[in-house]
Amino acid sequence: MKVGIVMGSTSDLEVMSAAFRTLDEFGVEYEKRVISAHRAPKLLFDWASGAKERGLGVIIAGAGGAAHLPGVTAAMTTIPVVGVPISGKAFGGLDSLLSMVQMPSGIPVATVAVNGAKNAALLAVSILSLNDATLAEKLSEFRQKQTEAIENTQI
Repeated sequence: MKVGIVMGSTSDLEVMSAAFRTLDEFGVEYEKRVISAHRAPKLLFDWASGAKERGLGVIIAGAGGAAHLPGVTAAMTTIPVVGVPISGKAFGGLDSLLSMVQMPSGIPVATVAVNGAKNAALLAVSILSLNDATLAEKLSEFRQKQTEAIENTQI
């Protein structure tokens, strides 16, 4: 299965590129798009509602400001959506974070920290690894290397 990555604007690319790098590290295929929930709602509907048929198992949606993209995406598909609130000019990402975590009951969006695209990708890997033993092993190795790096840290 693949991961879909969608962001509301090309200005989100710098933050969201951490998800690309992380998925590349695990050898997970992904598709990426820029789609505004406000300026191109039909395109978002078509993309999100067809996600499962295109082989997506998880969607990572990054947005700043009002940050409706993850919630609208989640409303159009039943596959898991991980929201990445992106820090903007106005409130340091708090507005985006609150928009994502305050989704109405029945339309969940798993939300990571502001600018947390790497963790969004790791969450996607965790979800996909439930049905992929090779990916599960890679994730275990990744975690073990993190542990060893801390255990071997000298100050």
